[in-house]
Amino acid sequence: MNPSAAPVLVADIGGTHARFALVDPAAKEPLVGGSARRYRGAEFASFAEAVRRYLGEIGAKPATIVIAAAGLRVDGELRLTNLPWVIQRREIEAEFGFSRAALINDFAAMALSVPLLAAHDLCTIGAPPPARFDAKATQTFAIVGPGTGLGVGALAVREGRLHALETEGGHSSFAPGNAEEIELLRRLALRFGHVSSERALCGSGLVNLYRTLCEIDGIAARPLAPEEISAGAHVDSMCRRAVERFCEILGAVAGDLVLTFGAWDGVYLTGGIAQQLLPWIEAGGFRRRFEDKGRLSSAVARVPTSVVLHADAGLVGAAAYAMIESGRLNASR
Repeated sequence: MNPSAAPVLVADIGGTHARFALVDPAAKEPLVGGSARRYRGAEFASFAEAVRRYLGEIGAKPATIVIAAAGLRVDGELRLTNLPWVIQRREIEAEFGFSRAALINDFAAMALSVPLLAAHDLCTIGAPPPARFDAKATQTFAIVGPGTGLGVGALAVREGRLHALETEGGHSSFAPGNAEEIELLRRLALRFGHVSSERALCGSGLVNLYRTLCEIDGIAARPLAPEEISAGAHVDSMCRRAVERFCEILGAVAGDLVLTFGAWDGVYLTGGIAQQLLPWIEAGGFRRRFEDKGRLSSAVARVPTSVVLHADAGLVGAAAYAMIESGRLNASR
């Protein structure tokens, strides 16, 4: 840690886990070694309680905090989608004495992590290699990650500056691509009303796919958790169908994001589910549906796709935000 610089506390809050670390914005590797911690969010009644736990364990007094959280940010307040927490910027500043608390969407942080990821942090899916960042170019990348929910973001490189787009794209409507998915949509709509992409592409979404496919085939579904379905895909035909359908739908949504954002420079898949299902994503269905875009199929086929392997990419992205604010990160880094 640079002794002349005050540490920055960064937080990455998803629907299941709350991650924290200290950052030195002046360092080439901004995350301070040994400072990262991960907790289950359900163990805490509030975000502030989790912060107190972390600061008590780490024994540090950071001057500022960057909070990347899974939810919609409005007027200095962020309500988490899958945890009963409300994070208010001014309250956090007052309670902990931070000179500044920055609130960003978790997938804005995921987007900002991309320039700081090394080659060994990525697994390329398909033939096109990942694009190199170019400060002199106009570039756009899409970020998508199934986890407790479905996160969607984008990174725009414009005139040497990085701009992360905060979205709630995971809640956009699910678009079936074949007869079986039309039937999936019909049955899920009877259950949920509006069927978003997230209803299929997250941990509980994998369960939805498994149960509904069993229902379509007239087979009794077992009470399996998402990790049991993914593990069972090697030996159980219905688990395998659910995992394969999951990867195909993920490919279709990722390809749609290329068209929606104009993300011709690449798509990054993030989160533990993408890492866990990597062999199935590589198997072919993901990329086939990704490229299947009618008259624009040949253009989308040139877009690279990668799975992010870094376990703390959200913290890296929050660190990148702190570096941008300090003037120490731009697209040419």
